[in-house]
Amino acid sequence: MRIFERLEELYAIGGGPGANRPAYSPAEDEAIELAARWMSGAGLTVERDTAGNLIGRLDGTCPELPELWTGSHLDSVPAGGRFDGALGVVAGIEAVERLGRQGRTLGVVSFRSEEVGCLGSRARTAEIGELPGAFVELHIEQGPRLDRAGAPLAVVPAIVGYARGELTLTGRAGHAGTTPMDDRDDALVAAAQRVLAIREVALGIPEAVATVGRMIVEPGGVNVIPSAVTLSVDARAPDRERLDQLVAAIGFEPTLCVQPVAMDEAVCAAIRAAIEELDLPVVELPSGAGHDAGILAAAGVPSAMLFVRSLNGGVSHSPEELSSPEDVALAVEALGRTLERLSC
Repeated sequence: MRIFERLEELYAIGGGPGANRPAYSPAEDEAIELAARWMSGAGLTVERDTAGNLIGRLDGTCPELPELWTGSHLDSVPAGGRFDGALGVVAGIEAVERLGRQGRTLGVVSFRSEEVGCLGSRARTAEIGELPGAFVELHIEQGPRLDRAGAPLAVVPAIVGYARGELTLTGRAGHAGTTPMDDRDDALVAAAQRVLAIREVALGIPEAVATVGRMIVEPGGVNVIPSAVTLSVDARAPDRERLDQLVAAIGFEPTLCVQPVAMDEAVCAAIRAAIEELDLPVVELPSGAGHDAGILAAAGVPSAMLFVRSLNGGVSHSPEELSSPEDVALAVEALGRTLERLSC
């Protein structure tokens, strides 16, 4: 299957283990050049904007109509997987080549630096170039829910918002050998209790998640009772009401807050129709991760996402990331049908 051959070519760039194409690195540059050759081979006219975003276009028969884009990104986290981002670009090239010329001009885009804050799509929407009339992003789910539901594809009606910040718990330093257990004010014990409380808060709010990914323990000696612990907090929810509820219940002041973004109903409807035409169940699944589609949607571009089932327990950002050839084939077909429907 050509898509999997191309994914392997991209995966080999940067050396292993895993995908190693950091944002704006020589490895991401090499991946962009490879994708540009594939676009040219598919009959697309290739250009790069000042942020380094790669766009391949197939001119439509009605140039007065707004352009219709698909695509994703080619940068990766360290030791990442084959599919994250790359599948959306490779599948977009495949779908547009199969479709051929349509009413709207079709574009396939690879945005730069998605993994470190969607820098390419933010630059495109903020300061450079024209934006498409609509955008469809195909992406692996990066979670286990589609596999549990026995469904290969999903419509993404929203991308979650998130709030990030820190919490500091204080105690009193003391000698680890001479301070009685019942006379301690251990900040790390308090922090452990707070981590468990954060977990319980998130479990109590539907489709919310919260993560403590980092701890800084002071003073940090193996024989000293901790006097202070700083926790990182990443809190996410699919709408503003639940995100606000989650932040308030955890009790921290975010230093970064990105609001949830609803996907465009007309674009979602086109994806639903494509899935139904393939006699597949239509599953609605909000995205728990940020994506370039969210940046375009926030800028006013009608956007939506098509998820492909992730296997191996839904693991992502890992060499164990996996989607099946059968599911990928269905996704490319659904993407093509979506673009065809929206191009009229």
